[in-house]
Amino acid sequence: MVKAYHAESARAGLQAAAEAGLTWDEFCLAAIELLDRAIPNDGVCLGPADPATSLLTGRVKTRMEGTDEIAFLQHEYGVDDINRFSDLARREVGVSILAEATDGRPDRSERHRLILEQADLEHEMRGAVRSGSRMWGFYTLYRFRGRTGFSPGEAEFMHRLEPLMATGLRRGLISSELNSRQGAHGAAVVIVNAADQVVSATEAAERRIVDLGGELWSRLPVPVAVVVSAARGIPGRPPELPHVRLRTRSGEWVSVHAAPVRGPNGVTSDIAVTIETAGAAAIIPLIVAAYGLTERERGVVQQVLSGASTAEIAQRLHLSPYTVQDHLKAVFDKTGVSSRRELQSRIFFEHYAGRMENELDANGWLAG
Repeated sequence: MVKAYHAESARAGLQAAAEAGLTWDEFCLAAIELLDRAIPNDGVCLGPADPATSLLTGRVKTRMEGTDEIAFLQHEYGVDDINRFSDLARREVGVSILAEATDGRPDRSERHRLILEQADLEHEMRGAVRSGSRMWGFYTLYRFRGRTGFSPGEAEFMHRLEPLMATGLRRGLISSELNSRQGAHGAAVVIVNAADQVVSATEAAERRIVDLGGELWSRLPVPVAVVVSAARGIPGRPPELPHVRLRTRSGEWVSVHAAPVRGPNGVTSDIAVTIETAGAAAIIPLIVAAYGLTERERGVVQQVLSGASTAEIAQRLHLSPYTVQDHLKAVFDKTGVSSRRELQSRIFFEHYAGRMENELDANGWLAG
């Protein structure tokens, strides 16, 4: 059971961290430290997801040296197991204790048998971090074999923290600045074999992989491992062509795609991964959503970015000019600006500096 004073201290600290302008990984480290005060555990894994696809894009973990990250991701996207994050994201309450979900038989979960038991982890509580209908992140807490399992009260506490965690992860995606000195990487393509090893790559691949936190020939970064595992999919289900959008270590927005490789005899066991600079039409919706704008506010911002006047916005959105001004004021407050010019800079130029050759599709950037 979470003690009241520990719970309040963790909640207050998490709110402060969510509003502190931390990058997503800095926020995760702060959140893990705060959760340790309220919920005793032997390991935590926390990270962001692409809200458009619900695929994981990164992670911060503590005290979990014995776990195999690639095996975990292969299992998450390749096995129809209990409490998968994509399933939790669709539930009214997005947190679940494995022992409860299996009626006290956690060994019914293949993840538990093949991964957790190998690290002597017996108890698992995991959840999806959502804002509205979008999944912005995930978390898992563990306890070793022989310890008391997680309680319904601890699960309820995590459920109450979900809005704060979503705020921290959303803001963390837009907090770091683009490194104006970065070189032009160009698109990168890597071919990954059935053992999840890179067997060939284009010239730009090494820099791209390093910028994503991996090493080309020895360690796949999380977003690449995720799309590779998702591209393989669950046997018996239609294959997907997964993709994620995220910021690299240098602050650049990229899109990562994966697809099975075909040979003369059909689909092979290899997966092709493409990493490229993300276009404005793919990234601006994510940036706008990360500021927590309402659907109507997002519509107003779309019109502002297209250069529309207040009167034009009012006509296009069937609003009064006064209502448009009210929405703009709310947008300014949420994004921390005081004018349209600053708004354009905050949402577009700060995240897309040096990429002006990619024109903004004012009619389609919010689609999807």
